Amino acid sequence: MTIHSEVITMLATLNAAFPDVTSFEPSELRALLRNRRAPLERLPDMRAVEDLAIDGPGGDLSIRVYRPHTSSDAVPLVVFAHGGGFVFCDLDSHDEFCRSMAEGVGAVVVSVDYRLAPEHPAPAAHDDVYVALEWAAKHAQEYGADPNRIVLAGDSAGGNLAATVAIAARDRGGPAVAAQVLIYPVIDDDFDTESYRRYGTDHYNTTTAMKWYWDQYAPERRDDARVIPTRAESFADLPAAVVLTAELDPPCSSGDEYAKLLASAGVPVQHHRFDGLFHGFLTIPSLSLTEPARRKAWAMIREASAAAR
Repeated sequence: MTIHSEVITMLATLNAAFPDVTSFEPSELRALLRNRRAPLERLPDMRAVEDLAIDGPGGDLSIRVYRPHTSSDAVPLVVFAHGGGFVFCDLDSHDEFCRSMAEGVGAVVVSVDYRLAPEHPAPAAHDDVYVALEWAAKHAQEYGADPNRIVLAGDSAGGNLAATVAIAARDRGGPAVAAQVLIYPVIDDDFDTESYRRYGTDHYNTTTAMKWYWDQYAPERRDDARVIPTRAESFADLPAAVVLTAELDPPCSSGDEYAKLLASAGVPVQHHRFDGLFHGFLTIPSLSLTEPARRKAWAMIREASAAAR
């Protein structure tokens, strides 16, 4: 495998700039990352962006609704859970990504500011995203979206939340979900996979960090399908899946295997592994390889949501 020179440079920059998460208290880590964040650019432009507080399991739950410029009155609605190891990131950290997704897919996007660990351990984040899904199903038409084309999506830890909420919606008779979009998802706590062995150090995301994230989010209850989707009793009748993984990412193998597991249960699956790329790259627009990868991702999401018509 030949790694693009720009990727090598970017990984070196990220490894130098990103802290050893295990050496910080979570609150300190969040403050540090916010301070290092580039000034927020509200791009691309949207028809409307609205910050709301809805009733959540732990009180007010903040969400941000993105409405793109589109001529259609029945677009998909994407409920999006951000990454950040269940411990950090927020609505602003993924603002540009959500805008790009809304524009590229042609969808209303509802980004969820779920409760963070360790102050709020599992299944708090899962429960928040589930409530946001219920809210989206109820209010989709108010935002010009089709309630029959609701997509659950998330990157990294958010991919875990999208997967577990898709299972919960099926099991609880909740809102109908047209598709689940799992972007380099954190599926389980198996650290003895090929990708962990190959890429667990020096590739931005690390095995050490992943173990720490799990310890913050779920020190207990890892036998629960609300925490680890592979703990579900069945994978039949789950919504169509788009599973996107990155080769140089420690959780890559478990994401690839989850795509196979869903397909073997009869779930329609679109699976693509971005070779030579690393965890989190889709949220780095300055990387030249990101835009073509995003175009592929948006096309796959459009296809999955269109199938629900």
